[in-house]
Amino acid sequence: MPRLFDQWRQHSPHYNESHDAWGESVRRFVSREVTPHIDQWEQDGELPRSLHRKAAETGILGMGFPESYGGYSEGLDTFHGIMFSMEMAEAASGGLLAGLMVHSVALKPIIALGSEELKARIAPGVLAGDKIMALAVTEPSGGSDVANLKTRAERVGDHYVVNGSKTFITSGMRADYYTVAVRTGGPGAEGVSLLLIEKDTAGFSRTKLDKMGWHCSDTATLYFDNVRVPVENLIGAEGQAFRGMMKNFNGERLGIATTCCGFAMVALEEALAWAQERSTFGKKLVHHQVIRQKLAEMTREIYASLAWVERCAAAIDAGHENPAEIALLKVQATRMLEYVAREACQILGGAGFMRGVKSERIFRETRPQCIGGGTEEIMLDLAAKQLGYLG
Repeated sequence: MPRLFDQWRQHSPHYNESHDAWGESVRRFVSREVTPHIDQWEQDGELPRSLHRKAAETGILGMGFPESYGGYSEGLDTFHGIMFSMEMAEAASGGLLAGLMVHSVALKPIIALGSEELKARIAPGVLAGDKIMALAVTEPSGGSDVANLKTRAERVGDHYVVNGSKTFITSGMRADYYTVAVRTGGPGAEGVSLLLIEKDTAGFSRTKLDKMGWHCSDTATLYFDNVRVPVENLIGAEGQAFRGMMKNFNGERLGIATTCCGFAMVALEEALAWAQERSTFGKKLVHHQVIRQKLAEMTREIYASLAWVERCAAAIDAGHENPAEIALLKVQATRMLEYVAREACQILGGAGFMRGVKSERIFRETRPQCIGGGTEEIMLDLAAKQLGYLG
């Protein structure tokens, strides 16, 4: 039986031969370099650095970045990103995407705002897979309320002296470079800046965090104790952090929604295969009406969410990006994934509770999709404000 996403694309007007070729390339990468090893990486608690180099060779790391730094963007649109997310979802590991692709949010502010010297020094190594980046914004005192972050950077001569901490930082243990949001000015968003901090800088330390899921993606708390950072590592001008970070949010949220659709399709396919093979009370599970209805309802939820993903992607490519709609889409897609993953595990029965089953890991890893990139509550409130509901 063809995969669900392959069937979907046959009736979608948004994909052409370029998307098909890119999807096939990513599919081969996942089959060859990821699927045979992902369970071991989950046990190890991190991805091998060699995977970053292999991803770079496939073209994955450079997607959407300038050619002058080792990336490529010619001929790419938002639907190439959808193809990538849907194919990577076959590994059924949120940690894989988080750990391998965190540079997509950590490097972009440097490309958008950084000096030519900084871009030339940092970007090529990251896009070649030789260096790993992390984005450090969330603090122990708060996450989504970025405008009130407390980590402080004081200008002292030709350095900034940084004090404070960050937490829940993806690739926080393995990263070579950190894009760090710091307060250089007064209260509010206009007082926040971005600094590039390198891992071996004196006074910088980190501790590993253990998580419910995303085991192959290391996560850490970072500590800054009088860390001296050269002024050349300022990303953009002081007070421009929000400008740099806001460029990431809509793309990150659309990516999360797309990934949710991919994971949901994987869980549905696994549950369907089980229902077609497993027998109870003298007949296949799929021949029980209640199971068929579960499968149909799961499909309905996925199709509705994926259609909305494509609507938002088409609007972005047409220059009509709508942050309110993308925020609502993220809520829709994450709630859909929670429902579909739960129903897949229900159909799988005891097997859905066992490690090594894709739906088990997908179900266990639904929470970071709902929280990352802006919590459900923040997304709904943001949408209400941008839709003009406050009058």
